[in-house]
Amino acid sequence: MSQHTKELRFVIYSLTPILLLFLVFLIIPIFWGIQLSFFQYDPLASSSPLIWFDNYVRMWKDPIFVKSFLNTFKYVFIAVPANIVITLAFAGMISRVRSARWRNFFRTCFFLPAIAPLSASALIWSTMLRSGGDGLFNMLLDKMGQAKVGWLTDGNTAMISIILMTLWADIAYNIIIFMAGLDAIPKLFYEAAEIDGANAFQRFRHITLPLLQRTTLFVFTMTVISYFQMFPQFQIMTRGGPKNETLVMALNIYNNAFSYSRMGYASAMATVLLIIILVISLIQIRVGRTQWEY
Repeated sequence: MSQHTKELRFVIYSLTPILLLFLVFLIIPIFWGIQLSFFQYDPLASSSPLIWFDNYVRMWKDPIFVKSFLNTFKYVFIAVPANIVITLAFAGMISRVRSARWRNFFRTCFFLPAIAPLSASALIWSTMLRSGGDGLFNMLLDKMGQAKVGWLTDGNTAMISIILMTLWADIAYNIIIFMAGLDAIPKLFYEAAEIDGANAFQRFRHITLPLLQRTTLFVFTMTVISYFQMFPQFQIMTRGGPKNETLVMALNIYNNAFSYSRMGYASAMATVLLIIILVISLIQIRVGRTQWEY
């Protein structure tokens, strides 16, 4: 048996189980969900008539879906840039720490919230953000003589409260990735720029940002994909309230599928969400494509 045949057999044996799992748990459910979107499917009903695109037409006439659609984009457009700015800033500050012991200490501190399940973090934050006098944040406001705030019951603050909780729980991974990207930039570029008289902002603008473009594209794309699918904190903290101000598409899909047994309608929503994520991801990859090396 030739060496090429052995290597080919090894690749086939190694990849076949992974591809089978990928096919069974990802590809088949996606196509099954798309197929269901063309039916008025209810698992409790005796029949599921084919209605073609009626679910999609009904969707855009449904004010609750339109509200969840707009809320999702509002959440993503606020939370993703905030995540990128905060994580890049913290990664830059930690990377400038010369002591390896202190760098590991700060890295561990920022990673601690990511260890807890998102649902557990959402439950803790919902307790701290209670509108009554027993919520931690309102207790602090009361001690300072300030009026209490309905963090999760006021439509003006509910979405911001969830975004703050998400940033607290989710920045760890991006900090680690940005730190790896910063460590990969050759130090001689900074030394040359410093000799030429460039200040810290100029070095960041003309060296760090361009050479970190691939890392930023990866972080931005993965964060957008993740945030479009966010569900636990919305379900646990507000259940979409008050008055659907925090109802996002993932929660709306869940409600229609499992609370109202509208599987066909929920599948149509999920298909729209899939297309949105796919299109935005392709645009990001196309716009952020780079050809340089260092």
